[in-house]
Amino acid sequence: MTRQGLRSPQESVHDLSPIESFRIPSKEELRELREEPIDPQAQQEIINSIEEVYFSNDSFDIVKYELERLPPVLSLQELEEYRDKLKQQQAAVSKKVADLILEKQPAYVQELERVTSLQTGLQLAAVICTNGRRHLNIAKEGFTQTSLGLLANQRKRQLLIGLLKSLRTIKTLQRTDVRLSEMLEEEDYPGAIQLCLECQKAASTFKHYSCISELNSKLQDTLEQIEEQLDVALSKICKNFDISHYTKVQQAYRLLGKTQTAMDQLHMHFTQAIHNTVFQVVLGYVELCAGNTDTKFQKLQYKDLCTHITSDSYIPCLADLCKALWEVMLSYYRTMQWHENHDQDEVAAVSSDGGNVIGTEENSFDRSYVKKKLEHGLSRIWQDVQLKVKTYLLGTDLSNFKYDDFIFVLDVISRLMQVGEEFCGSKSEVLQESIRKQSVNYFKTYHRTRLEELRMFLENETWELCPVKSSFSILQLHEFKFMEQSRSPSVSPSKQPASAISTAVTLFEQYCNGGNPFEIQADSKDDETEDVLASNGYESDEQEKSAYQEYDSDSDVPEELKRDYVDEQTGDAPVKSVSRETLRSRKRSDYNLSKANAPILTNTTLNVIRLVGKYMQMMNILKPIAFDVIHFMSQLFDYYLYAVYTFFGRNDTFESTGLGLSSSRLRTTLNRIQESLIDLEVSGDPTGTLTAAEERKEKVPSPHLSHLVILTSGNSLYGLAERVVATESLVFLAEQFECLQPHLDAVMPAAKKPFLQQFYSQTVSTASELRKPVYWIVAAKAIDYEQMLLLMANVKWDVKEIMSQHNIYVDALLKEFEEFNRRLNEVSKRVRIPLPVSNILWEHCIRLANRTLVEGYANVKKCSNEGRALMQLDFQQFLMKLEKLTDIRPIPDKEFVETYIKAYYLAENDMEGWIKEHREYSTKQLTNLVNVCLGSHINKKARQKLLATIDDIDRPKR
Repeated sequence: MTRQGLRSPQESVHDLSPIESFRIPSKEELRELREEPIDPQAQQEIINSIEEVYFSNDSFDIVKYELERLPPVLSLQELEEYRDKLKQQQAAVSKKVADLILEKQPAYVQELERVTSLQTGLQLAAVICTNGRRHLNIAKEGFTQTSLGLLANQRKRQLLIGLLKSLRTIKTLQRTDVRLSEMLEEEDYPGAIQLCLECQKAASTFKHYSCISELNSKLQDTLEQIEEQLDVALSKICKNFDISHYTKVQQAYRLLGKTQTAMDQLHMHFTQAIHNTVFQVVLGYVELCAGNTDTKFQKLQYKDLCTHITSDSYIPCLADLCKALWEVMLSYYRTMQWHENHDQDEVAAVSSDGGNVIGTEENSFDRSYVKKKLEHGLSRIWQDVQLKVKTYLLGTDLSNFKYDDFIFVLDVISRLMQVGEEFCGSKSEVLQESIRKQSVNYFKTYHRTRLEELRMFLENETWELCPVKSSFSILQLHEFKFMEQSRSPSVSPSKQPASAISTAVTLFEQYCNGGNPFEIQADSKDDETEDVLASNGYESDEQEKSAYQEYDSDSDVPEELKRDYVDEQTGDAPVKSVSRETLRSRKRSDYNLSKANAPILTNTTLNVIRLVGKYMQMMNILKPIAFDVIHFMSQLFDYYLYAVYTFFGRNDTFESTGLGLSSSRLRTTLNRIQESLIDLEVSGDPTGTLTAAEERKEKVPSPHLSHLVILTSGNSLYGLAERVVATESLVFLAEQFECLQPHLDAVMPAAKKPFLQQFYSQTVSTASELRKPVYWIVAAKAIDYEQMLLLMANVKWDVKEIMSQHNIYVDALLKEFEEFNRRLNEVSKRVRIPLPVSNILWEHCIRLANRTLVEGYANVKKCSNEGRALMQLDFQQFLMKLEKLTDIRPIPDKEFVETYIKAYYLAENDMEGWIKEHREYSTKQLTNLVNVCLGSHINKKARQKLLATIDDIDRPKR
């Protein structure tokens, strides 16, 4: 701008805009104007005379205006005048303009300088702007445009990635169905539900896409379908519990938030499983036995279906039924176990983790609900099981089943009740009642048949020895195998379970990982029983020369084989330390085979013992009918006891001697048995009441001894061998009952225990007492006491001098005893005669001999003091020789004889007191004593008095 310099005002004027381009007077004109005289007023008037039109806008065409104003007829003068006027006006205006210009010249110059300065500033600003724009352009091209492009591209990329992700998610969602189906086939229910829920969530996120709009409802349908499949999967748990499978199912229900619903469904499935299982098992057997493909059975109710089960298929069906029900209960048990373990793990995890309080409380509530539901379900499920089995049990009449089959049924039900107790602590009242009904029904029929069989056995029994091993024990018999489970009979089984539960493994723990408690039963029936019979009565083959070997007198028997049988008896021999005398007495008193002391028993005894074992099996399995069983068991013993007494012990002649051979207890027992058990009527009374008929059903006719058993031969000591076998087998049977008492006591109901105690105290313990009346008959016939009385009657007792030689009747009596001893030895070659038996026989014989002596002395009409001395001599001789024959000490009834002999010497007053004290003598014996004493030291008056005393004593007896 400086280089351009300042232009003149005229030059500057040309730069003005067109609006300002008015005509400026030339220099000459200005000069002329300045030279002319200035008349401002005239000048103003000239200016004022200018027409207004000339002051109009720039577009006004002056030339055209003036030409249009020309008159139609032009006059040069006028034109010139007018021209001059215009010139004046122009000159005036120019003058005015020149004046104004000159007037404003300094301001103009000053303004022009400002304009010039402003122009310079503007040019500088233009340069700065240009540089700025250039730099901005560089920045735009080099930085802004590139970076923003990158950002725009990045944003577009992000949008495209998001879009791609959405497209992929949409694609995945579209293919979800296929994956869900695969997962359901793999039984990955938690995964399927998780996937479905995620898909639902994703679908709701992308619902603005039209392709997703219908997917949500489809997923909801799929979720419902999964729930249905989950329910089916849950139902599979009821029959075969699988931990991994159940864990998946529970996780799935938890994801759905339906843990409690799952529990409700589970219980419903278990109930359904029990019903379906039992129905299918029974239906299978019914259709199998029917042998046709008729579908009518499938339409029957379970109760009706059970009545179609045949006897042959009853037991296998029951076993299968219990096996199937066991599987269901085991599944329930394992389900509970899973929840317990799972809860513990969960609680531990929460306590270590802290976790969400609200979520924890909710889980805790769920756990509590599940636990209560499961615990409550135990009794419900067991009740269902009981009712199903009860229906099956009562659907068939079991009274005609074989014993082993019935025991098997009881055993299965007993095992089932044990399962019930372990399952939910139930006493299984429903099962107990149903099996009790069947058992009582069966057992009455069974027992009646067994009693009839026992009568037949007893009537055909020849009372021969049944050879068994010396180590024989009833526990070796098949029927008593069940007792090996409870080895200690002193501990009552009712108390055992409490301790057993804490130490023993429960059935659920034992069979948790496989097996079935109801499979064992079938095997147990095939157990081999130990051979309890000895070979021909001997245990070694060397000694099998003959059934009962000949052997020399028992003095040749080795000492170790002479041990008596007392310790094996019920205690007839006194329990005391073995004295030298006892050892010496054993040399001859135990008439036995030179073999170990095997028990004396018969085939019938074994049969009764086996029956007792069978009865105990039933009682052990079925405690509710324990009383009935024990009552029937006691009848077996009663009948055996009664039979032995009837065959060998009943003899009214010897009973009337008043020796008290049968204790009052034994007589009471025998009377009770006769009244309650023995049917004495030969033919039925048609007019009898129904009650009487029912009572007679319970009774058995009295048995009759086999005609093969001869009890009248003196050579066989009046059937002593048979009597020993019969009586000692009864004693052996009583011992076995004694051994079984703790077992019976343990299962007997408390209210009925007095019956058991009375049975043992009144009946079992009297078995050994039967020896006295049985062996008394032998003792009474074995020695000829009548002959002795005749010999004694021929002796003169009123001798005047003391004799040194005893009478011959003593020798005759001793000879009888020696013969008895010989025959006893003969019998002992056939049957071992235990020490208590030989003792009782000798005691009876000696007692009878002594009483015969007293009777003989009581028959004496006349007697002197020397005669009494002779009596004492005879008796002492008899005792001396007798002591060499027998080991019994003291000699029985020794005082009975001696006291009678010595009473002869008593004075009147002493004799009266003696008569009152000694009531064991008969009236005849006492009267004779008084009569014989008459004249020697008693007068007639005293005799009358003494006879009156005897009569007074005798009156109460009459």
